[in-house]
Amino acid sequence: MTLLPQTQTKTIDDGSAIHMGTPSHTLRVTMPLWRDPFLWLAVLLSIFAIAPFLLPGYFWGANDARHHVYFLFEYDRVVQDGIWWPRWSPDFAFGYGYPFFNIYGPLSHFLAELLVHFGHVGYTTAVESIFVLSIGASAAAMYAFVRSWQGRASGLVAAVVYTYIPYHLLNLYVRANLAESMAFVWMPLCLWTVRQATIRRGYRWLVGVAVSYAGLMLTSNLIIVLFTPLLGLYTLLLVLVYSRPNTEVGLSGRIPWQTRLWAWVSTALMPGLGLLAGIGLSTIFWLPMLLERQYVRVDQWFGGRYDYRDHFLYFFQLFSPRWGFGTSEAGPNDTMGFQLGAAGLILATVGVMLIWTLVRRQRWEIACFVLVAVVATFFSLTWGAFLWQLPLIGSVLQSAQFPWRWLSVTVLCISVLSGLALHRRLVTGTRYLTLPLLTVLIVVILSSYPYLQVQISEPAEGPVSLAGLMRFQQSSDEMTGSTAWVKEIPTWSDAADYYISQDQRGEPVQPVDSLLDTSAPGFDYETLGGGTVAHSTVMEEVYFCTDYNRAERSCSPRDDKVLVFNQFYYPGWRAYLLDGEHGAPIQELEVIPEETGTLGRMTVPVPPVGEGYILLRFEDTAPRIIGRQVSLATIVLLGLGFFAQFLRPWLRRKG
Repeated sequence: MTLLPQTQTKTIDDGSAIHMGTPSHTLRVTMPLWRDPFLWLAVLLSIFAIAPFLLPGYFWGANDARHHVYFLFEYDRVVQDGIWWPRWSPDFAFGYGYPFFNIYGPLSHFLAELLVHFGHVGYTTAVESIFVLSIGASAAAMYAFVRSWQGRASGLVAAVVYTYIPYHLLNLYVRANLAESMAFVWMPLCLWTVRQATIRRGYRWLVGVAVSYAGLMLTSNLIIVLFTPLLGLYTLLLVLVYSRPNTEVGLSGRIPWQTRLWAWVSTALMPGLGLLAGIGLSTIFWLPMLLERQYVRVDQWFGGRYDYRDHFLYFFQLFSPRWGFGTSEAGPNDTMGFQLGAAGLILATVGVMLIWTLVRRQRWEIACFVLVAVVATFFSLTWGAFLWQLPLIGSVLQSAQFPWRWLSVTVLCISVLSGLALHRRLVTGTRYLTLPLLTVLIVVILSSYPYLQVQISEPAEGPVSLAGLMRFQQSSDEMTGSTAWVKEIPTWSDAADYYISQDQRGEPVQPVDSLLDTSAPGFDYETLGGGTVAHSTVMEEVYFCTDYNRAERSCSPRDDKVLVFNQFYYPGWRAYLLDGEHGAPIQELEVIPEETGTLGRMTVPVPPVGEGYILLRFEDTAPRIIGRQVSLATIVLLGLGFFAQFLRPWLRRKG
């Protein structure tokens, strides 16, 4: 007969309970999150940040407000052709097309498209709705994370600070950056699920880590680069601090290194597998993005007004109350504010000082957030400019494009630390809202009250349409990205003229119905003629005829003719000779970037068959296919894991 060792339970310094002698740890039992009134209060208190988006009109003058409307407009254009995971945006670059969603996280605009497609709401309403969603969800996510280790009062304070910290409001109202605002939801969710997966373990937390990390990747491939070092450091720290060897301590008081190593590995298993699963879930996006970004011109992202050297902050700007609705400028006289916010900073500082001597293990977590906040802020300042020039770290830092983007990580850390002032070791736990807690919440909201506004204006380009898109691209020099084969970035096009002329005549602006350039050299309707017979945002079918004989009404073969299409060349475009109109492909043809001119458009050599039909279609490349299959496989594996979790109790009963 084998006797099992008795499990010992002791309370640790953060108020949690750890079961010694077993490989699992459990936290002090609390009410389910969804039943916690403070969670819903945190969401409710975000109403003052949401209110500006409920005003009639749209804040067209904000930095990226127009961008996201037209990003959604393009997303919807492709969805109308049945493509729910778009990669090619046919109307950007004045109608020459650009692989925008192949290199830019699509999740925020996918959510907005659901509202447009199924809810039949307007583009601006859909964009504002996702901003509103991001505000409420980010408050809930921060509450869940901080509650899990500091307590309910701390969670509520941190959630309100996170909502109203000035840099968050800057992202919402001044920069109007939808993707980065949605990233504010995923960052605390990643921290929360990683902590729970490390300490509580359990398969659901593994899935939570996977979904959170994949969500951030699919939302902002920029913010994930800035945030991942914090997440990696925090995960490592949790593993080292909260792992407990399942063994008796010898007389020497030492634990064998093999036992300690196994404790670390077993503790790291759940969060580690969760992060790997998150990478797998998002492979559909990041693999093509990484491998195919070489085929677009990146000089447009980092030159001119995007030169990072012009956008370092001066230390005083972190505390300056100056606010504005302008842009980031070279030097210290930016017409937008970058303050960190007095309320959050004071609460974080006081909280760290008060709690530091009262906790042991959590001291490491606190130190992690303090360190990362200081380092991230240093990266954004003129003091840290020299680091951006270094070979390895410089390439990571420059991915932020603007140094002040590192403040996204800073304000995340400050918000987490601000809850420490009402840590459960400092205040008596209660189910209700106390006067001191209410006072803190009011002060935080009032400290940011002057910034809770947007500037409503009319769209200078007119209503959202293809004509409006062309005017916006021309006036702002935005959304004119080009592929690597473009020698000279276009500033206008025949398609743009076509859209503007429709709008000026007061007609509904309809998209072009052909990409074929019938004015190209050699297209003379004698030696080469033809026209488009089918067209969509991702395909074109054309009829061609070479050496037309009018008397015999016949076409003769020749091998020196080329069709030119008014779209930039980019991997994924493929051409086929069809077996009659709308027929099956019988031969694949080359798609070649044009050798003459500066536009890098697609050309297809005409096969020597006299007449026929050619299909030009945007398809998946090998990285896109592999990425999709890996993501699908990850979903299947996670689903099988859930099935196994439900099946396990049944098997135990049968056994």
